[in-house]
Amino acid sequence: MRRSRYAILLATVLGTLSFASNSAFAVKVFISNEKDNTVSVIDSETLKVIKTINVGQRPRGIILAKDEKWLLICTSDDNRVEVYDTKTYEHIKSLPSGPDPELFILHPSGNPLYIANEDDNIVTVVNIDSGKILAEIPVGVEPEGMGMSPDGKTLVNTSETTNMAHFINTETQESFAHVLVDNRPRVAQYTPDGKYVWVSAEIGGTITVIDAATKEKKHTITFAIQGINADAIQPVGIRIDKAGKKAYVALGPSNRIAVIDVETFKVEKYLLVGQRVWNLYFVDNEKYIFTTNGTSNDVSVIDVKKLRTIKSIRVGRYPWGVVATKK
Repeated sequence: MRRSRYAILLATVLGTLSFASNSAFAVKVFISNEKDNTVSVIDSETLKVIKTINVGQRPRGIILAKDEKWLLICTSDDNRVEVYDTKTYEHIKSLPSGPDPELFILHPSGNPLYIANEDDNIVTVVNIDSGKILAEIPVGVEPEGMGMSPDGKTLVNTSETTNMAHFINTETQESFAHVLVDNRPRVAQYTPDGKYVWVSAEIGGTITVIDAATKEKKHTITFAIQGINADAIQPVGIRIDKAGKKAYVALGPSNRIAVIDVETFKVEKYLLVGQRVWNLYFVDNEKYIFTTNGTSNDVSVIDVKKLRTIKSIRVGRYPWGVVATKK
């Protein structure tokens, strides 16, 4: 009897330690909910919401900083960037921005932060430690997309109304080239080798591929989905895998993710997700892609290897941005 009880106790302890170990290394996925003024936290192993954080008004852009200790959120209607602890979920501080910050990006060194302020046609540069504004860079009308070159020397900002991609020198904090793209550009994404910049055009329904060295347009990617009207195909979020082989593009009200061969620019497949898919992010070392689906108020989970949507997770109203920790 004593051996039996000992065996049961040992199994219980080992099981508890195993669960604790698994939980400790679980990836956290953070989702900004634009209409609820919250951030949903999802466990990548259970694929369930484990926490809801109350934040400022109209949270959209969302990134990690300080070795994933900080969660940064563009609270657009509060005209600031809020900073939260990724473990305790407590508010740490707020950083200044211009009016209506929408998207932002960190320099590869971890500082400074570059913020696109939609209402004043300015990219604000902020030191995230001191909170000091370092520069204000004029760009086109309604700036949004923010793409950083792998070497940190060049920032690309897209302006929705001017229909341009603006190339900015991060040392001089000045723009030096402007490339006309399709209507209402939303996101700019460098390829991992830094050779090209992909720019999504929501109303134009295309992706413009720009040569980063020459600033010339190399290719235009178009989309066609059987049974879906062309005006419902609205490219927004872009993610390119770390090998630089596949690109994944969120196509808005078409409720699809396009899978694209980066070398040939050919669309290989369309994946059905939730309604008005806006942004997406690789999770758990590119095992999954999580997408934010604005009007169905959920997140779709895509198995990258199988290229199949495997789960829908209910979050807050109008999920917009997504970011995830690493294991």
